[in-house]
This record gives sequence, structure tokens and C-alpha cells, in this order.
Amino acid sequence: MFCIENRPILLGERSWAVLFSYGKDLVTRKRESVFPIREITIMRSKLERLRKGRNMRIYKVQKENMESIAPLFAGWEESLIWSCLQGCMGEAWADCRQSPESARIILADFCYFAGKVNRELVAEEIKTQSREYLIMVPPLDKTGADWAQEIENVYQSRCKRVERYAIKKEPGIFDRRKLETVVAGLNTEYEIKLIDEEIFRQTREQEWAKDFTSQYTGYQDYCRRGLGAFVLCQGELAAGASSYTVYREGIEIEIGTKEEHRRKGLASACGAKLILECMDRGLYPSWDAQNKWSVALAQKLGYHFDHAYPAYEIYL
Repeated sequence: MFCIENRPILLGERSWAVLFSYGKDLVTRKRESVFPIREITIMRSKLERLRKGRNMRIYKVQKENMESIAPLFAGWEESLIWSCLQGCMGEAWADCRQSPESARIILADFCYFAGKVNRELVAEEIKTQSREYLIMVPPLDKTGADWAQEIENVYQSRCKRVERYAIKKEPGIFDRRKLETVVAGLNTEYEIKLIDEEIFRQTREQEWAKDFTSQYTGYQDYCRRGLGAFVLCQGELAAGASSYTVYREGIEIEIGTKEEHRRKGLASACGAKLILECMDRGLYPSWDAQNKWSVALAQKLGYHFDHAYPAYEIYL
């Protein structure tokens, strides 16, 4: 018996194996004993990679090299992907630095895959100290089923398949007068304001409101890149619509209402106010719906439904 990283390694009768750990020498040894199936699987996988002459590590894609993975994401109508490829927000990984065949983009709570299915991109360097939950989205092309199967294989009981709803991106479709009417119809017990420093502070302190500004380093960063509106009740947050993420041509909308203030049209007022501000600033307000309620709200504000798509909620 011998050890790798202080772990006992036992080989099966009359078997030869190559054992290695990152940065260690290759060792060949014969032994008569019982070998754990899990370790055999790991070694076989590593040996197969060596035989193929390829190290299956994944590589962080630097901002200046995003063009190397852009072709893999061609056809995606997703602003979070555009944001990362443009170097605005998010991070990307690929299976190769020079000519990648597979890639992954993570921005906020979302993870997108493209190219050939790759287990390392599904499984490795996912969890961080601040991330315990992630929404993984397989491609909508012919590789999607393979990516979905790999996600299920890796996360098993920790993943839940859900249906989300894509909303069409149609610049120029919004009716300004209709949106202004929605804002003006706000009940007099409420007021609506663009996000200022005090509102920003409150979003960081209230759990239900954190996603409105969570992708920004601080208020100054939000002022420089973000945009949003909140409905207040006696100075307290009641509902909001904000730039969850940004890309060069626009924003991705995050919208929601505090539970005790729901069913009063507050989200509609916030959404209308934010869309109007985007129109004034030449930005497109992109919308992706988690559920059919969000689809209905988007349609009320002038958007059109595109298609449903599968995603996986991953609990890390």
C-alpha cells in the first residue's frame, strides 16, 4: 500500500495503474488488494485524458479575449451573455485558451453554456463563498439536451428543472403615453422615485430587495452604470424595478414588490417608470420572466412573449 496526499491507495489483483495527483510524478505499481470503485473511476478518467493528449482543465477567459468564445454564443438573445462578452459584467470559462469548443458564462445568479458538452464546465469552479444558488441554462440548439443531461448527472437531487419565459427584444415598441398613465395611476398613499443613495442603502439592508443592486460594488458604481425606480410608502421600500445587470445597449430588469404591498399595481408603476427612463437615455430595458405572472406584467407594459425555455435551479 502507498499513499497520495495521505490517502491509502489499494490496487486490484494483478492490475497495473498509473496514479498521479496534480504536480506529482507518475507512479506505476503492482499490488494484490481491493481497490475502491470511485478511485478506479477517477484514475480511468485521468488516464483517458492523458491518452487523448489533452488536459481537461478549464480556463478563465480574460475580458480582452472574450472574442474567442463569442462564436459559441452566436444566436443567443440574452442580455446577460452580451454583458459578459462586452466586458461589462460577469465571468467566463472555456475548455481551451486558443480555440475553445466549449464555454460557460456566469453572471449574477445565472450560468449559460455553449458548444460541446463539457463536464468540467458544469461541475468545476461553480461554488463561491457568496454563491449557494445558481440557475443553469442549457443552449437552445441541438447540444441542449446533452448539457441538460450533464447538469442532471452532476447535481442530481440538488437540481430542479424549471421553465422560464423569454420575452422578445423589440426596440421602439413602447407606448410612452400608456406608460405615463400607468405611473400616474399610482395610489396617493405611495410615491415613486428614482433610486438615490438612501434607497440604494435600503436595498442592501432588506433581504427581499438585495437583487435590485447586488451586482454593483457600491452606490457610485450604481450611479455610473445602473438605473432604477422604487415605490415608497412613508419612506420605506414597497416595490422596485432596477437594472439587475447592464450591457452596452441597455439593462436587464429586476422587478418585485414587498409581500404586504402586492396586488396594488406597484410593480407596474415601477416598471413603467424604469422603461420611460430607459427611453429617455437611449437604453433598451430587457426583460426575462421567471413565471407567468412576470410574463403578464411584461405584456401589460408593452412587451411580447417569445418562448418558454428549460433551466435548472442548482442548490450548491
